[in-house]
Formats: sequence, structure tokens, C-alpha cells
Amino acid sequence: QVQLQESGPGLVKPSQTLSLTCTVSGDSITANNYYWSWIRQPPGKGLEWIGSINYGGFTHYSPSLKSRTSISRDTSKNQLTLQLSSVTPADTAVYYCARVLIPSCSGYVCSELLRRADFSSRGQGTQVTVSS
Repeated sequence: QVQLQESGPGLVKPSQTLSLTCTVSGDSITANNYYWSWIRQPPGKGLEWIGSINYGGFTHYSPSLKSRTSISRDTSKNQLTLQLSSVTPADTAVYYCARVLIPSCSGYVCSELLRRADFSSRGQGTQVTVSS
């Protein structure tokens, strides 16, 4: 059974870069067909897809966050990393990493499928607060 564990600082100052790590166990992040995603849930709101990296290392990002987001991986450690730059208090949320399975796709179709995906296979989440 796959397990995902998010880690990183709980408090980030405005204009700084938020950096989080997701450690995966019970599955390989290079396993075929899976997308490894970052999602978040702001206070009082629903889940929001941030971006994903697939088994081959290809990335997809939410259009609204793309200019500030970078997702990478370390296959030797079976870890994913999220970097979100120029944060503001609006980026305050619980951040999760999730494993997602979607049909074979490319480009915009992939992004739409990922945005609407089932994120039930996810970690417990980590609270990040953006405040000075």
C-alpha cells in the first residue's frame, strides 16, 4: 500500500519561496502510468490541483499557478519536491501530495484530467501559513 508523507516549514514569509518534500513508500515514483501530484486546500475551500509529475518526469501545472510553480523529483530517494515562489497570504493552505492514475494523454487534456482527478490516495498533509 502506497504511503505519502509531506514535510517542510509550516511558516513562510510573504514574497519568499515555499518548498515542500513528499516522501513516497510502498511504490516507485517511476512506476508506469502514475502521476504524482501536489494539491492544496485553503481554509474553508475545496481541494485545488497545483501540478503533477509523471513516471517519466514530465510535468503539468495548473495554469493559474504555473508561473510560480516548480515540481521535481529525486528518484534515488523516491521523493517529490514542490517549490512555489512569491507566496502571499492567499497561499496559506494544507498542502498534500497524492498519487493519481489517469488515462494516457498529452498536453491540455492531461492537465484537465489531473485537475479533476481522484486525490483520495494522498498523504496526511502539512499546514503552511504565509505570514510576516
